[in-house]
Amino acid sequence: MPKPIAKNTLFYGDNLPILREYLLDESVDLVYLDPPFNSQRVYNVSLKDQHGKESEAQIEAFKDFWTWDEEAAEAHEDLMSVAPASVIQLMTTLKGVVGETSSMRAYLTMMIARLLELRRVLKPTGSLYLHCDPTASHYLKIVLDTIFGVDNYQNEIIWKRTTAHNDPRRWGNVHDSIFFYSKSPKFTWNLIYLEHDEEYKKRFRHSDPNGRLWTDGNLTAKGLSGGGYEYEYKGAKSLWRVPLETMKRLDAEGRLHFTKTGGIRSKDYLDESPGKPVQDVISDISPINSQAQERLGYPTQKPLTLLERIIQASSNEGDVVLDPFCGCGTAVVAAQKLNRKWIGIDITHLSIALMKYRLQGSFNIQAGRDYEVIGEPQDLDSAKQLARDDRYQFQFWALSLIEAKPLGGEQGSRKGKKGADKGVDGLLPFLDSKDTTKIAVVQVKSGHVQDSHIRDLIGVLQNEDSPMGLFITLEEPTRNMIQTAAAAGIYESKSWGKFPRIQILTIEDLLSGKKPQTPPIYGAFKQAGRIPKKDAKQIDWGL
Repeated sequence: MPKPIAKNTLFYGDNLPILREYLLDESVDLVYLDPPFNSQRVYNVSLKDQHGKESEAQIEAFKDFWTWDEEAAEAHEDLMSVAPASVIQLMTTLKGVVGETSSMRAYLTMMIARLLELRRVLKPTGSLYLHCDPTASHYLKIVLDTIFGVDNYQNEIIWKRTTAHNDPRRWGNVHDSIFFYSKSPKFTWNLIYLEHDEEYKKRFRHSDPNGRLWTDGNLTAKGLSGGGYEYEYKGAKSLWRVPLETMKRLDAEGRLHFTKTGGIRSKDYLDESPGKPVQDVISDISPINSQAQERLGYPTQKPLTLLERIIQASSNEGDVVLDPFCGCGTAVVAAQKLNRKWIGIDITHLSIALMKYRLQGSFNIQAGRDYEVIGEPQDLDSAKQLARDDRYQFQFWALSLIEAKPLGGEQGSRKGKKGADKGVDGLLPFLDSKDTTKIAVVQVKSGHVQDSHIRDLIGVLQNEDSPMGLFITLEEPTRNMIQTAAAAGIYESKSWGKFPRIQILTIEDLLSGKKPQTPPIYGAFKQAGRIPKKDAKQIDWGL
């Protein structure tokens, strides 16, 4: 039986076992998920630094490829043994529709397993928003109807994610779909109003002496079914929409407009209109362009405004928001800003690192102090296990320990492609003087370290004209490595003094809190912008 989550939490790992192990039944108020779309694409991230400069090499964020293999077949059999009868029937039907060994069947199997868990963790008043595109939206709609019930379907929200897409053989594909389902008919809903457009505002062409804008409204009930109130008021006789008492009150409040022709109309003030209720087509939220302050370079990053609108509509302050595919963490940031509790899950250490930097930059909150991170190595043994499981995930995690920016690499692969990184795994910019930044290069090794690696790093410094090199190792360095590093000499900063030119940092040292000896680190990652303190506060989970 899982224990209640006691504070805001980021999880590293596969969201399916995490949902089963850590999240209680009916413990979440709102789920937003932006999962892979089965696009058959590789998505790369180009991380920018504080100055807006991108890495020389793109980093693979994730692969959206699905294959019907032994793992998919095993997941299917697990589902067939535990899923409700309606879901089992759907899976059997889908097999005949999409093909027994198709990538779509593998993708839908993955999604069905997770959507069943997400429904389990939702409170009866909770809602789920699934963000997708036309690649699989038609199948996902049937899956959601089966798991949540047709009666609990609320909306298909269309978000116009780009202004134009040129395709010579098809209509331009410019939208995503967001399916909105509730767990029950009684769900949290807060009507969101948007500012009126300029055409609407032009209707309010009259103004009071105090400057309040108004337009006149019809008070007669002529032509309306249901009758009205027939009487004469100040010489105007008609069938009115309001009784005489209401007419007198409106007059006393100065809310009547007496026309030159002797008629009476109401004064409808612009500042009393709450705005235009949100609609299921969102065209007022633009995609994140290349110059946007919040742009981090993550390939599937969604606008913060979009997530704020969803969270405001379907949750209240203090509610729990869950994003099981959180990428660079926009839903988490929106939840923090809007004073909700939050849980984020992602399967890459790159995403977890980006979220930690983003939360630090936006709210000045830190992992361990203000929220928890579960799944990252906490000791040497778990670090070694991560290196055995996936050395690229280990590399990204190790770089995050010193807040270095990754450079190159291929996530989730054991092929070891290097290419443009020239033996450099990460970059650590630092402030050399008041007006000058320089960059230390970083190498990460998970095993079999030797003296030649330090000599190679010295060669990299010469080739890249870099002042300092940091060597992160899972194993203890040899005596020769330490001597060779010491012989590389000293780097002297204009403003901050002298530092070892080559530094060897073990994972064990970093886990115990040791940091590299450098001038002040400066701007390895672009920040999305600080959220004002008045707009965000820590929420007590009350556990």
